[in-house]
Amino acid sequence: MAKVQFKTYTLNEIVLFPSNLGEKMPKDHPVRLLSRIVDGLDLTELIRTYKSGGTTPFHPRMLLKVVFYAYMNNIYSCRKIEDAMN
Repeated sequence: MAKVQFKTYTLNEIVLFPSNLGEKMPKDHPVRLLSRIVDGLDLTELIRTYKSGGTTPFHPRMLLKVVFYAYMNNIYSCRKIEDAMN
């Protein structure tokens, strides 16, 4: 029999649904400009390289935003970018 895999959950959560992160960001924050720039990029060639199957991947547009924002803040190490995301 196959081992059952469960999604993780957090006990004693304060809220049922996560708050809207956009509400916590000032209107003139540089991340808003970065987001608009990346949203305007044509990523069809990049998206075409993705293969189906396996687990659902993160969207390349979101990953580009993370990497560009990290670079804007002088974070170049993948491990440091990961730490900054927590």
